[in-house]
Amino acid sequence: MSSPSAGSPSAQPVPSQDVRPLDDTDLAILRVLGSDARVSNKDLAERVGVAQSTCLARVRALRESGVIRGYYADIDPRALGHDLQAMIAIRLQPHARASMAELVTELSGRHEVLDVYFVAGANDFLVHVATASTDELRRFVADHLNRDPAVAGTETSLIFEHTRAAGRRAAPDLPA
Repeated sequence: MSSPSAGSPSAQPVPSQDVRPLDDTDLAILRVLGSDARVSNKDLAERVGVAQSTCLARVRALRESGVIRGYYADIDPRALGHDLQAMIAIRLQPHARASMAELVTELSGRHEVLDVYFVAGANDFLVHVATASTDELRRFVADHLNRDPAVAGTETSLIFEHTRAAGRRAAPDLPA
């Protein structure tokens, strides 16, 4: 493993009961990959203190078990001309709860959508979107979301600034 290849997110999250217990070596690997997913296997093994073959096998096992869900480039939406970001809360009609998976699949396939979160509370989903303009955001909400018979209502909050939190930059709560 000279450098982890790009990966796409898993179609379905791995239930926590299916994830195998992690030992100190696994945690050390995750800590390093969480801060630099492009590290070479040689450097990763060196930093963790294991043989390269052991490191490669461990990373492969972490990927196959769903602990490592993918490797990503964190691209600023503004670089792609999407200067406006928002979080949209979506509340579904009671009869639409059976088709939530289809809605997630549909939303995930839209170019405006960066992330979809299934949440507890008054709303069912939070959707992080990036668009080029307020007109494009309005069209997405009014023409796509609010016309969907499964959607009972939406609430849009504009994002003025986004700061990547430490928990996203590296694996949280891992021993040093």
